[in-house]
Amino acid sequence: MTLPPNIFLVGPMGAGKSTIGRQLAETLGYSFLDSDQEIQQRTGVDIPTVFEFEGEAGFRARERQVIEDLTEQDGVVLATGGGAVMVAENRQRLAARGFVIYLHCSAEQQHARTARDRNRPLLKTEDPLTTLKDLMAVREPVYRQVADMVVSTERRGTASVVKEIARRLEDEAP
Repeated sequence: MTLPPNIFLVGPMGAGKSTIGRQLAETLGYSFLDSDQEIQQRTGVDIPTVFEFEGEAGFRARERQVIEDLTEQDGVVLATGGGAVMVAENRQRLAARGFVIYLHCSAEQQHARTARDRNRPLLKTEDPLTTLKDLMAVREPVYRQVADMVVSTERRGTASVVKEIARRLEDEAP
């Protein structure tokens, strides 16, 4: 099996990019990277603090730089932030430097998975489910546009999703 040099996971918050990414990297013998974790390492603070002091625009600028740096490596599975694909530069880098997999799940599933997570600044609203639906309406077409493969994580365990991705990479990857 000829695997792509890099695998980049895109999709909404709560779709399982970090959890699935870690397991997929282990299965394929790749290194695992997470753009949000890298931002936290570089800044020394959590994502909500970056949002608090720099706003979403400041966070996206940091995210753009991190994605530029991390996509230059080879043999990685990279979990990106949910909004990373909304920056054209990020989409171009992801598409040019690896195989992009969109992990899809419904807004309801996202809400169930993120309900207790306090590290989601965009969900600090009166109605997080509506926020997730609104974000999905804007982002879904962009996820699909950049994706080489779409995989549903809806009501599925990590092992099942990783197994499907590995099988499909064997069948579909260039």
